[in-house]
Amino acid sequence: MTTAPRVWLITGASRGLGRAFAEAALAAGDRVVAISRTPEPLGGDSLAIAADVTDRAAVFAAVEQAVAHFGRLDVVVNNAGAMWLGAIEEFSEDEARAAMELNFFGALWVTQAVTPHLRERGGRLLQVSSVAGVATGATAGMYSAAKFALEGMSEALAQELALFDVKVTIVEPGGYWTDLYRTGMFNTEPLEAYAPLRSGDGGEDESVDSDPKLAAEAVMKLVDSEDPPLRLVLGSAVLDAMIAVSKQRIATWEQWEEVSRAAEHAIPMPAGYLDGA
Repeated sequence: MTTAPRVWLITGASRGLGRAFAEAALAAGDRVVAISRTPEPLGGDSLAIAADVTDRAAVFAAVEQAVAHFGRLDVVVNNAGAMWLGAIEEFSEDEARAAMELNFFGALWVTQAVTPHLRERGGRLLQVSSVAGVATGATAGMYSAAKFALEGMSEALAQELALFDVKVTIVEPGGYWTDLYRTGMFNTEPLEAYAPLRSGDGGEDESVDSDPKLAAEAVMKLVDSEDPPLRLVLGSAVLDAMIAVSKQRIATWEQWEEVSRAAEHAIPMPAGYLDGA
């Protein structure tokens, strides 16, 4: 994986983190297939393909076009996504399904489309999750639902693809100054009952968002590594938050350990169990 030029396939590559990843790969002398709904030229040895990741057939066609053009895939970055915010009660059916279609099912379709090609010769698959895939909060529940699902799927996938020397990493970024806040964020129609949850929203002075180039630098180090981790957190603030959440979970499990262990005591299979009796 250290021999350039590698062939990258990046979804959501027209802007934000996806574009930063693509530009970093091109700067390193690699080749890039950039997939997005509204592709923009990247220059260098790149191929832009228009496709909506929520359209499974379109995703498979785009991947086949990419392989036909460059001959192979070495690094896939499953990055396309958007943020839906709102209290769980506020989500309409269409809004809830849209959030899951893009942030989970879109990533699943890309994963399924690229896996046969990665299995042929090994490679890297980076699943872009979020701090919200580990720790959530009020009004972020639907976004977290999709990211939690992505992380669960990807953790199993990593074990499946290890047989073929395909290394999967779940990338968990914190805040970066991308177009997410302007064009990639959707809000539900607010209910007055949840107004107190929104009254404490922070202002611009409290932001700790970073330059997307820093995320791209981290991803390049990740791809260059011979022993990449299953998970990589991007950002100091989110790393501290994830460590705190993990410690709190462990503390809760230990506090309720007696009750948890008492809820399990193996017994022989009940008579007629396999017969549905």
